[in-house]
Amino acid sequence: MNYIDEFRDKNTLLALNALIRKNIKEPINIMEICGGHTHSIMKYALCDLLPKEVNFIHGPGCPVCVMPRERIDIALKLAQQEDVIFCTLGDLLRIPGSKESLLDLRAKGADVRALYTPLEILQIAKENQNKKVIFFAIGFETTTPMSALLLEKVIEQGLENISIFSNHITVPAPIQAIMSDENVKIDAFLGPSHVSVITGYQIYEPLVESFHTPIAVSGFEPVDIMESVLNIILQKNAQKAEIYNQYSRVVSRNGNVKAQNLVEKYFKPCDFEFRGLGLIKNGGLELREEFANYDASKLYDCEVKSRGENKACICGQILRGLAKPYECKVFGRACTPKNPIGSCMVSGEGACAAYYKYAKGR
Repeated sequence: MNYIDEFRDKNTLLALNALIRKNIKEPINIMEICGGHTHSIMKYALCDLLPKEVNFIHGPGCPVCVMPRERIDIALKLAQQEDVIFCTLGDLLRIPGSKESLLDLRAKGADVRALYTPLEILQIAKENQNKKVIFFAIGFETTTPMSALLLEKVIEQGLENISIFSNHITVPAPIQAIMSDENVKIDAFLGPSHVSVITGYQIYEPLVESFHTPIAVSGFEPVDIMESVLNIILQKNAQKAEIYNQYSRVVSRNGNVKAQNLVEKYFKPCDFEFRGLGLIKNGGLELREEFANYDASKLYDCEVKSRGENKACICGQILRGLAKPYECKVFGRACTPKNPIGSCMVSGEGACAAYYKYAKGR
């Protein structure tokens, strides 16, 4: 067992598909929260393999995709400050702000750097003590512990030229917002397994109870997804709504308590504007007041005037589960991975990027 081949096994996939076809009784809308699931579904053509009654809806689980333009404009403003080294993750460099992207800004000479891990900032700051190093922190509960660890190391090592612009967000809050939208018709969710490794599957229990909607915490391999779809169908047939921990080989109910405590030490919930979903109460995480000396949003002027989104782009509707990428008039034409108009095409986990890469022309 190597935890790869057996979760891509053709015979297992066909057997699961046969069981799904045998048990499905009516159409079912399943939202995969994470873009990683979207890419696996498209890459392995699961939407073609499964019966037509299974409809996948692409959710807001890509942190780059849900980042509003205002936050990108703030990042651009911070990166243009004198003597600043601005650091973030690769996909963010390409998201268009109101006038340009961070990649455009770097081409003009700004010191904008893409990181592999946030801890690289420690060495950057030590080598550039006359510079101010700002980290654009992004991601769901999976990556927040890394930002918390970075801050802990910054404090331990007495580094005074590092600050964090927090854009961390949480999974339950946007699910709550989506399910509260009467226009959205979702029967079940595929929960992100990597987030659940940190949080535990306990974070979904209030959602299942409130909306009586099954949630399958699923791995990203095709067999993982097919097992999860089968379980969801069996739950619906039995008129049940439970959490199915398909990824039990890694995920537990309580999760990584040490990582949770580290995040709790440095961050607190805050309201956050999600692209396509609007302002969501407690949808984000910001640094606690006692760490204001490391909070870029407190240290710098972050007031910006942002332009509205491109009217041709329907990323907002896609992120709410109200449209598919191919329904966008600019998809694959004016909007491509090389020339992205919307964030869903920018990100490697974006639904539009997945459709373009695996299903364009199908």
